[in-house]
Amino acid sequence: MTRFAAPIAEQIWDMKYRFKEADGTPLDTTVEDSWRRIARDLARVEDDVDHWENVFYGALEDFKFLPAGRITAGAGTARKVTLFNCFVMGTVPDSMGGIFDMLKEAALTMQQGGGIGYDFSTIRPKGADVHGVAADASGPLSFMDVWDSMCRTIMSAGSRRGAMMATMRCDHPDIDDFITAKSDAARLRMFNVSVLITDDFMEAVKANGSWDLKFDGKVYKTVQALDLWNKIMQSTYDYAEPGVIFIDRINAANNLSYCETIAATNPCGEQPLPPYGACLLGSINLARLVSDPFGDAAKLDQDSLTELVATAVRMMDNVVDASKFPLPEQEREAQNKRRIGLGVTGLADALLMVGQRYGSDEAARQTEDWLHAIARAAYRASVQLAREKGAFPLFDADAYLASGTMQMMDEDVRAEIKEHGIRNALLTSIAPTGTISLYAGNVSSGIEPVFAYAYTRKVLQKDGSRTEEEVVDYAVQMWRDKMGEAALPDYFVNAQTLAPSDHVKMQAAAQKWVDSSISKTINCPEDISFDEFKNVYMQAWDTGCKGCTTYRPNDVTGSVLSVSDDSANKTDATAPEVVTHDDAEPMQPHGDVIYMQDPLDRPEALEGSTYKIKWPDSEHAIYITVNDLVTGGHRRPFEVFINSKNMENFAWTVALTRMISAVFRRGGDVSFVVEELKAVFDPRGGAWMNGKYIPSILAAIGGVIEQHLVATGFIAGEGMGLKSDPQAEIIGMDRPKGKACSSCGSYELRMVEGCMTCASCGYSKCG
Repeated sequence: MTRFAAPIAEQIWDMKYRFKEADGTPLDTTVEDSWRRIARDLARVEDDVDHWENVFYGALEDFKFLPAGRITAGAGTARKVTLFNCFVMGTVPDSMGGIFDMLKEAALTMQQGGGIGYDFSTIRPKGADVHGVAADASGPLSFMDVWDSMCRTIMSAGSRRGAMMATMRCDHPDIDDFITAKSDAARLRMFNVSVLITDDFMEAVKANGSWDLKFDGKVYKTVQALDLWNKIMQSTYDYAEPGVIFIDRINAANNLSYCETIAATNPCGEQPLPPYGACLLGSINLARLVSDPFGDAAKLDQDSLTELVATAVRMMDNVVDASKFPLPEQEREAQNKRRIGLGVTGLADALLMVGQRYGSDEAARQTEDWLHAIARAAYRASVQLAREKGAFPLFDADAYLASGTMQMMDEDVRAEIKEHGIRNALLTSIAPTGTISLYAGNVSSGIEPVFAYAYTRKVLQKDGSRTEEEVVDYAVQMWRDKMGEAALPDYFVNAQTLAPSDHVKMQAAAQKWVDSSISKTINCPEDISFDEFKNVYMQAWDTGCKGCTTYRPNDVTGSVLSVSDDSANKTDATAPEVVTHDDAEPMQPHGDVIYMQDPLDRPEALEGSTYKIKWPDSEHAIYITVNDLVTGGHRRPFEVFINSKNMENFAWTVALTRMISAVFRRGGDVSFVVEELKAVFDPRGGAWMNGKYIPSILAAIGGVIEQHLVATGFIAGEGMGLKSDPQAEIIGMDRPKGKACSSCGSYELRMVEGCMTCASCGYSKCG
């Protein structure tokens, strides 16, 4: 008997979490092997290893406790990877040398699989004086572009996809540019961006008062606070970014406000962190803890919950000691504070099982009660660990208990902390769980509502045949198993039918007992008015949320997972073909250009030109030949050859030749290749060529190809190429709504907890 509740769960395990040799040979034969691997690794720091291995295995068994993906994939593999998902990096100095030192640290962290967050408010605004060099500053946005290029470079080297968060204070002089940066679809693609909103600013917004934009004590400009707020709202209404982080509220509530100041978060926003802070994540699967689901006595098993939380806290505390860290500063920060982020998933399913409608007042009260029980259990477990192993090194009882969060904690828990200390400075957080929720049998994600109760995915098999596979929400499948064909009760609601205010109500209810923050998306209908949209953010502020992220589908952001017109009743969704094998390539939609199913044929002879690049400090030149195909009297690029006597470059030049030529031969407007190459940044440094700074050899090659495309009339001039791969109709099938997943090609992207996430393969922009 398989432990997996659905085929997609086993596929996710095999693709994401199963331990394999480098050649793909599985070392985890079953999912039980994966659980045992994790349990054994996290128990090795204990005195009684065998006992705790079995306890930890019991928590993992049947997907009751779900460590975050880094832990599930990396624990017990002996690989040089971090088990921490994300990091906030050090404070960015306002100096060229310091900025590029930070860039190097970011590259090293991302190379090991960690997402990063940065506050760019510390960099002087565009046009400010740069003392000693008689120049004007280029501003923080220009350096964010460098970070963006670095992230893409790390990805192109085969590392885990990059995830970055950039924040900027609402009083920074360049805040206007920051707010609108993502309106350019080709810019800052590797970043999520959020504005740090202060209490003073919100008071000024409500009073329609003035607001100073300042840096280093100098006021650069004074604006109306409401006008700036409306710019933030308009941008997120149109482009789904920036998000909003209520930074003063975060610092006031922080248990560690006496020894740290927070100015940034991890990429999904659920972990506000100090410089070099790290987020260690895991989730209690509430859907597995409901007894008598859909029955008269349905309830969450509180005893099982308390026991599971205590085990999970111990496991996560052990990760601090078992994990590797990209930087020593990150390890020191983690050891000094032992911060963990225990959250939940399957909340919406659990509510359905006990007969409650997500978004109702009753469901909000129930959510608050469940999160209160988790917080109590977590803090008491951490106190017990402190008695056994010692409190975190920076613990100061009086200062700790005086923080905003701890002042509302139960008196008996406060008394225990006062007497014995506490092992972990912060304990709770609700993180994105898109992939691990699929792995756990397609339970509802985090504290999100169910997105669609069922949808169909088409899977290409190895023999070339196609099969249809229904993916059903965990609670819906449980209803079917128990009730047969009986219609779903009216309390079954989903993300398509909920009012935005219901989303905010649930986030606020959960936030009361979460000491860090929450990653959640407030789904808004496409036709919501701008004033109603702004009210969502004001409701989030008024009800005590620490931040707010919305998603409104439109022509710019794209739709999400297409749901049938009668979804309010059927809640079925149909998605196009999903290709699950690497040797089969899905056709993707790309703009108004028709892309060929078969590549263009090569004539016997082609016209072309050869160009020479002499990279400084390189012994041998690189020769680039671009051959063109003439169609309809116009020349278009067909193939590229890159040659050099330097054998160190042989492998990558051959690979580049083949990849660029393959793209050119598919037809359509392929000028985006130029822009992709020109954006590649070499961390070792670029070079000055013909009076222009070129960030890498690859960027130089892109410039040569661009020169050729201009000369042949394929593009109008330098910088006129497409900024990204365009969208197009697909021959032979109707174009589905929304964007295709960049990992598997399916059209099952949905906004989950602040990140576009694929329901089919589990890909997430935020990792």
